[in-house]
Amino acid sequence: MTVTTDDLSLTMLAARPSAGLARTLIAQRLTRWGCPHLADDALLIATELLTNAFEATPGARIRLRVAHDRTGVLIAVWDSSPHLPTPRRPTPLTLESLDASPNTYDHGGGWGLPLIAALSTAHGHHPDRTTGGKWTWATLTHHRP
Repeated sequence: MTVTTDDLSLTMLAARPSAGLARTLIAQRLTRWGCPHLADDALLIATELLTNAFEATPGARIRLRVAHDRTGVLIAVWDSSPHLPTPRRPTPLTLESLDASPNTYDHGGGWGLPLIAALSTAHGHHPDRTTGGKWTWATLTHHRP
C-alpha cells in the first residue's frame, strides 16, 4: 500500500481511553475516503489491535496508521514489545457470563485475533527493525471475494 498525505498516522499513549479517540478519527477518515461501508469492521479491528498493544505495553508510546488505496484500507498498530501476538483460547460465552459483575465483565477474552481473522482480507505482524517492537496489521478490501 502506498503512503499518501491523506493517511491517518497517530502516536498515542497505550491506554484504553486512546481507543475512543482513534475510533472517532478512523470513522471520520473512512467517511472522507468514501469508505463508510468498511467502518463497522475497521473500527472493531482497530479496537482489537489497539487493545493488544495496550496490554503488551501499558503506558508506553504506540503508533496507529490507517492508509487506503483503490483496493481497500490498511490498519496497522506498532508497539515496543518484542512478543508476537499469540491467540488465546476464547472464553466461552454463556448467559451467566453475560451477566458478569462490573469487576469481571471484561474477562471474557481470547476473541480478538479470531475476530480480526474473520473480518479482514489479510492480517499479520512483523518486527520493526528500525525502532524495535512490532507492527500488527489487517487489511479490508472494498469488496470481499
